[in-house]
Amino acid sequence: MQFYMDGFRGGDPDIKNAAPNRRDRGAFAPLPEKVDVLISGCGPAGLCLAAQLAQFPEIDTMIVERKPGPLEKGQADGINTRTMEMFQAFGFGEKVKRESYWVNQTAFWSPDPANPAHIRRIGRVQDVPDDSSEMPHTLINQARVHELFLDVMKNSPSKLEPDYSWSVKDVIIDHDATEYPVTVVLENTGINAGELKTVRANYVVGCDGARSNVRTAIGGKLHGDAAHQAWGVMDILANTDFPDIRQKCLVTSSKEGNILILPREGGYLFRMYVELDKLNADERVSSKNFTADHMIAAANRIMAPYTIDVKQVVWWSIYEIGHRLTDRFDDVPQGVDRNPRVFTAGDACHTHSPKAGQGMNVSMQDTFNLGWKLAHVLTGRADARLLRSYSSERWVEANRLIDTDHQWARIMSAPPGQSELDGAGMPRFQKQFIENLEFTGGLAVKYDQSYLFAAPIHQALATGQEIGRRFHSAPVVRLADAMQMQLGHLAEADGRWRIYAFAGADAGAIHRLADWLECDPTSPVVKYTRAGEDIDAIIDVRAIFQQTFDVLDYASMPSLLKPKKGKFGLQDYEKVFCVDHKGFGDFYDMRGIDRTHGCMIIVRPDQYVANVLPLDGFADLSTFFDGILSA
Repeated sequence: MQFYMDGFRGGDPDIKNAAPNRRDRGAFAPLPEKVDVLISGCGPAGLCLAAQLAQFPEIDTMIVERKPGPLEKGQADGINTRTMEMFQAFGFGEKVKRESYWVNQTAFWSPDPANPAHIRRIGRVQDVPDDSSEMPHTLINQARVHELFLDVMKNSPSKLEPDYSWSVKDVIIDHDATEYPVTVVLENTGINAGELKTVRANYVVGCDGARSNVRTAIGGKLHGDAAHQAWGVMDILANTDFPDIRQKCLVTSSKEGNILILPREGGYLFRMYVELDKLNADERVSSKNFTADHMIAAANRIMAPYTIDVKQVVWWSIYEIGHRLTDRFDDVPQGVDRNPRVFTAGDACHTHSPKAGQGMNVSMQDTFNLGWKLAHVLTGRADARLLRSYSSERWVEANRLIDTDHQWARIMSAPPGQSELDGAGMPRFQKQFIENLEFTGGLAVKYDQSYLFAAPIHQALATGQEIGRRFHSAPVVRLADAMQMQLGHLAEADGRWRIYAFAGADAGAIHRLADWLECDPTSPVVKYTRAGEDIDAIIDVRAIFQQTFDVLDYASMPSLLKPKKGKFGLQDYEKVFCVDHKGFGDFYDMRGIDRTHGCMIIVRPDQYVANVLPLDGFADLSTFFDGILSA
């Protein structure tokens, strides 16, 4: 973390200096008449997007929420490893690690063949495979995640805060207008309930849930099916003789249904997903009048011979599994050639069962994909056609999520031996869990080749950093101060591209690359860094060497890797890295970096590998960025 670049000041370094001319947010201040981006919904998707855009005070962002205040408890709780990597970029990954429950092992319980009315443990699986990520799989209250995003917003230069008690009633797009073409009708849901206000926006993002008014306004519909199965979920404080209550557990009984147990943060609280009744095709779960007592009774039947003595039900809900997906995530109909103005994200465009732990994660990853693209367009860094890639990229991933989750839900709801996916040997639900580990970790995402993801012509130079997948971090040591760290943790949620240059056998190649990037008129750093900006304002270049820190000379590094920045022109000492020297792992070996030739790895602002090039691939690097960025 860097601070003091523009002068010393005391206090919390996470709290940024306020930008001038920011919006008046006093108790009686009026709503703005015009904004650049209006976000509907303060769920995970909406807050993730708002936290990104808040870093750009030149972008007027507004986020509205129909509830009177922030979420307090309940709802989702699982944070997969990919999302934890994303949280690190927002600056609160370590805080979540400290506060959360870490899912280290998953235990599997099924009927005892000697006494099928009782369950027994049949196995355990390490929940996060070795070296799949440097981050853990965690469980933490969704309300706390919201609070952390709200802190990022409030501490940003924009000092962004939600406008509570307002919901989007309608969205009207004027396709002939070039400025503020979207008119949003807001309805007050608070003290002045029913009052209507209009706000004009350049872009609108509907993060307003499965009953999204934004989706409805642009003609979007959720298509899919339901599994006709009622499940209950509850967060409880309880005593039990069940021995694995502080481990994630998948429990299947012979006749009474299934349970998913998720320990929660704090050492005492845990969550149970409890299978209840099958539903007829024409039934809804609301007609069953289930209560928390029904769930507790069902849990005790499923877990026999073990019992649960519930002391407090903190939160509970009943739901039915549904798998639904919209046919597009923006307002542009199939076959129409124009740039989008309205987007949907999260449950507004895809819904699925909560037992795979993907809902909150995928929703935030939707808007992490969209946020930097909106920032690029609104700050003039890229043409608005960039925004077309949001729907095309995220729809494919959501469709894969629906397919995988549908299969998993069928397995979880089938009695032992009665799933069409059952096989010999290991029970299918355990086997399927193991097969899904990359998916449930959020690490299976692979974007297709496009102008944003180059063809894998030089993939052999970095076999462990696959183009289209997220940048896979590994240990390094910072040359200037011998600091051990993760290379991936350099990337912040700030809308910048990264070029990681790995030195080969010829150390002079790094110097030639750095000199070209800094001085040549065809260099993307020269072309797309604006007058008065720091040299890493849009493209952040870092170098990694094969030697250990004690044999390299920092003073001999090229000037691009020792830039002077900020109001005082202070030198940045955090651009050069070496391999780890204390046995935590060699980046070159761990990620398949060619030691002879080295390479450049180009990483998008959302942490996905966009290209791999040789260190002398100057023309290809220039061409790649010319296809995306605008001067």
